Amino acid sequence: MRRDEPSARAATRAATLWSDAWDDLRRRPMFWCSVVLIALIAAVALFPGLFAQAAPNNDCLLGNSNGGPAPGHPLGFTKQGCDIYARIVHGTGTSLSVGVLSTALMAVLGVVFGALAGFYGGWVDAVLSRVGDIFFSIPYILAAVVIMSVFAKFANVWVISLAIGVFAWPATARVLRAEVLRVRTADHVMAATAIGLSPFRILLRHVLPNSIAPVIVVTTLSLAGSIVAEATLSFLGVGLPSDVMSWGNDISQAQNDLRTAPQTLVYPSLALSVTVLSFIMLGEVVRDALDPKARARR
Repeated sequence: MRRDEPSARAATRAATLWSDAWDDLRRRPMFWCSVVLIALIAAVALFPGLFAQAAPNNDCLLGNSNGGPAPGHPLGFTKQGCDIYARIVHGTGTSLSVGVLSTALMAVLGVVFGALAGFYGGWVDAVLSRVGDIFFSIPYILAAVVIMSVFAKFANVWVISLAIGVFAWPATARVLRAEVLRVRTADHVMAATAIGLSPFRILLRHVLPNSIAPVIVVTTLSLAGSIVAEATLSFLGVGLPSDVMSWGNDISQAQNDLRTAPQTLVYPSLALSVTVLSFIMLGEVVRDALDPKARARR
């Protein structure tokens, strides 16, 4: 056997969408930058005690009210004398939890509705599409405000995630429905139908795996939107209770001290912006990597 035969076989092996996407992603600096930032944010959310030694609520002293940086307190203090850095670190888990839970809910609902509507068509598509249109016509922020106002006594991470996710899934469903409509006419789907596989099995084994790529992009971007939605609701006073550490709550409490103590508002806002930007950057590079036309234009 000649030495170059393995490499020749590898060169002629049919490339898949995912392998092509990975080859493109690993050459993109923005991908690695976003991955590193997201990994750091996830580590802070999971292990806040490793990043902040001060207690975010128990070590508050009014004598430090709106104070500047001090030894062991690099970002200064809030109006209540609490450590800003510790509150940001411990608030990361809250914001990220809401983003992940609400995004998971909207992904599940969007995949179920979009896959069934696109694959079965007919009256199933008509009914599910009209349901999606009804939810799509309702701004999910406005709907979440109403839900959180009604269930204010039960406000927690689960309730606010439900309020956001249950009204934000139609975009995912529309994207998946369009992709399923394209994939279900492919040759391998027709071949599976010809050998007698059940429609539901064809949907799960042959259609969904080849239609899920755009959903990954939408989900990544939706995660950023969910984090912003939680911060917006908490800022408006209809989100998480004020005693729950959240970037939205900190921004809301700091807005009146912007001129006298800007650090109380700037640092939580910066943490929110960096987190949202990280997921948006990841969504953008993944979208370009999964689009052969976008790869060809670069």
